[in-house]
Amino acid sequence: MSISTSVLSDLLESLPYLRPQLYFKASLTALSHAMEDQVLAATLDQPLIIASFQRERFYRQEAHRYKRLSQRSNQIYVLSAPETDFTNSSEYYEKVAFQPDDPLSQEWHLVVIADNYATCLVCRESLGSIAKNQQVPDWLPSLDTDTGRRFEGIWTSERGVSIKAAQLLLDRIVVYRPDLVSKVEKARQRFGIGDSKAYVSSVISEYACDIDTDPFVQRLVTYLQASQYKLHKAYRSIAAQARKERLVNSISTAIRRSLDPHQVLQIAAQELGQHLGASRCLIYRAQAADTQATIEHEFLIPGVVSIAGQSWELNSNPLFQEVVDHGEGVCVTDSLNDSRVTNSVTLSLIVKKFAVRSWLIEPVLFQGRLLGIVELHYCSLPPHQWQQGELDLVEAIATHIGSALIQAEAYANLEELNKQLEALDRTRSNLIAITGHELRTPLSTIQVCLESLATEPDMPLELQQVMLNTALADSERMRKLVQDFLTLSNLESGRVEWHPESLSLQECVDLALSRIRTRPTVEKPPQITAHIAENLPLVRADGDWLVEVLAKLVDNSCKFTPSQGQINISADYNSDRMVVEVTVIDTGRGIEPNRLEIVFDRFYQEEGALRRTAGGTGLGLAICRQIVNGWGGKIWAESSGKDQGSQFHFTIPIVQGSQEEKRPKVKKLGNRK
Repeated sequence: MSISTSVLSDLLESLPYLRPQLYFKASLTALSHAMEDQVLAATLDQPLIIASFQRERFYRQEAHRYKRLSQRSNQIYVLSAPETDFTNSSEYYEKVAFQPDDPLSQEWHLVVIADNYATCLVCRESLGSIAKNQQVPDWLPSLDTDTGRRFEGIWTSERGVSIKAAQLLLDRIVVYRPDLVSKVEKARQRFGIGDSKAYVSSVISEYACDIDTDPFVQRLVTYLQASQYKLHKAYRSIAAQARKERLVNSISTAIRRSLDPHQVLQIAAQELGQHLGASRCLIYRAQAADTQATIEHEFLIPGVVSIAGQSWELNSNPLFQEVVDHGEGVCVTDSLNDSRVTNSVTLSLIVKKFAVRSWLIEPVLFQGRLLGIVELHYCSLPPHQWQQGELDLVEAIATHIGSALIQAEAYANLEELNKQLEALDRTRSNLIAITGHELRTPLSTIQVCLESLATEPDMPLELQQVMLNTALADSERMRKLVQDFLTLSNLESGRVEWHPESLSLQECVDLALSRIRTRPTVEKPPQITAHIAENLPLVRADGDWLVEVLAKLVDNSCKFTPSQGQINISADYNSDRMVVEVTVIDTGRGIEPNRLEIVFDRFYQEEGALRRTAGGTGLGLAICRQIVNGWGGKIWAESSGKDQGSQFHFTIPIVQGSQEEKRPKVKKLGNRK
């Protein structure tokens, strides 16, 4: 059976002068333990002790104390709502299991009555605290005992109130444990519970207490000190968390305000070093495979040697390798006693040179990819004892730095893409202008020549031949234009099949020059000479494409070199790079220094597309670059400036051991169509 009335309500109804007060659970715990300690410290025997717990889980936390109390009295009653194995029993003391729907499940009682003193604690948990506690899952017991829970009730050492509270609880006990009627009756008779005369006598004599109250006071003082310590610790934790949040917010703000990684990293080094009181804070970029890194950003306190701008060895740094292997930070409390430092020559030199006593290395990661390193150095004594909060903070800052670097990298990529789009747009415009001009001009000429031949049957044979030659020349010009477009398209799309072979450079040069000399020209070409050393090793390339590069470079020089100028082809062997370097030098109009790289761009024209004096599409040098890159070589231009001539260089890999072998004749190379 269960009882629907509340012990606290019955007590307040019986003694109307009582006024309940508000208590927190921490306070009730302190009072309960103080009352129990008073019993343990007293020399008198056999007090009456009644304790009521809301749940069995709360009882289990105090069961060991009541086992000790049972050595002082055989009149101990413990009530609780059972959850697992709490049942009615009489082992060390009397256990009374009440129904979970009994109002006792919301109350907390402790009554102690001895011959010369009495105290009682009768409280009920507030409705708001109960509702909050019911939302907590049963598998989180730590939250059930939250010290912030609130209770309202009575705590007093007034004997009359204690006797009345004992009466109400004993009545509840005999309902659940009828077998204890006789034992309960002995307690009633001994302490006058339920006897009105005894109650009056207790009120008169309640101040005649001769027991030692020091244990009670000491217990309360201990709890007060413990509470103050916890409060102080909580304040320190809140302050540290606030400082951490301010630091993270300042770095986050810097990331939002600027896409410049240099500025963000410098702010991060400054803020982190100051916040943690480090002697030195370093932030630098590094990847897992790097052997060295340059210290880019640094925070220093006065009197500490700077490392900014210096190279930091990584491949011989065991701490860096540990970071790479495990993907997490490492810390050294005392560098003089850490085997990782003392067993490494590199780290020992760093410690000695820069006075590093305590060391932290934290990786800057993004999706498992190493982007950089954050280092903290402490150079003073005693060695710095790393706290978990510090390590967590540095890790959080490193995460923000990783996001900043990726954000800056993405922005840089976006800018590069925008530049490429702008270049493509210019290419499109140039393509339209150049193809329109290059196609329209020869087509117009061909049309005029053919119309003249068709409408003038009496035209002299000499003039007819001139018309035919002009039409054929312009049709060849159009064919070359279309061929250059197709060639560059195939090269850029990777549709070209390379056929590398061992070649004699001299034969390739001769073939390229013969191709140029057989072309019909309107103006006299400049003088072309070739000086190829006889002892050059064989080169390895696709022969047809090598002849194409030579022909186009010479043809390009012819366009910008007057007929009285000179063009020279030379080649040298570079033994260090195992390549042959070919150079085409002309005495033409030259190239301005800021255009030496862009001359290899598609459709580049020194003059406007429609105002240039030299013909062509601007694809020749772009084709040369694609071909040379195809065999793994390099191509570049040099010039002292306008009207100072130009030099075009490209490299060809040699055939390994070709200097000792007999050179085979180059096979007959056909024109690339």
